Amino acid sequence: MTTALLRIALADTATAADSRAKVAQDVLAGKVTDTTRDVVASAAARDWSSEADLVSGLQSLGCEALLLSAKESGSLDAVEEELFRLGRIVKGDGALEQALSDRTRSAADRLGLLHKLIDGKVSDVTSKLAEFAVSRTDQAPGDSIDELSQLAAASNGRKVAYVTSAGELSADQRTALSAKLAAIFDAPVTLHVDIDPALLGGVVVRVGDERIDGSTAGRIATLRRGLR
Repeated sequence: MTTALLRIALADTATAADSRAKVAQDVLAGKVTDTTRDVVASAAARDWSSEADLVSGLQSLGCEALLLSAKESGSLDAVEEELFRLGRIVKGDGALEQALSDRTRSAADRLGLLHKLIDGKVSDVTSKLAEFAVSRTDQAPGDSIDELSQLAAASNGRKVAYVTSAGELSADQRTALSAKLAAIFDAPVTLHVDIDPALLGGVVVRVGDERIDGSTAGRIATLRRGLR
């Protein structure tokens, strides 16, 4: 059975749930661990609106399992930071992101380019998550890596604040900003800081869909709009 036919068979709600689960058990027997086979069979027994949703659900479980393994080994903070830095590198280089998302190139070619960038510099968990991000067809690699960084933070019960500052923040400034944001969002907050001198002063903070502009450039822009 081809991969495409297997996806269709496992997501076909016209077939009884236990039959779909049995297909998964039979096809995967001896090819993956028993635990993985049971997880896929359990997923197949559920009702999905499409085969794409089933695949997406299994991919999400895979990412969560990797992050759980990092948490259990005490390396989740490092994975989160590695993903953030990798996301900044990819999104900061248009040619690189285009090459990583170019569907005219083979998956092996795109993954080879990724590994030239990260091999020996990140953990195995980060490497596997980055491979998933680059393999996705529904999202740009940089955005997907950012999403995984936020998922890593959420796995630790934290939110991620993307902070753009006009200059380097001292340890005391980072601590104070983190405390203020934790109070606002009622959860521990991890700061990921980028430097942009164009802000002139202050910071711009993004947490999820929320954006707080406390920069000098932002205040000047607001003043200009008010004078029109």
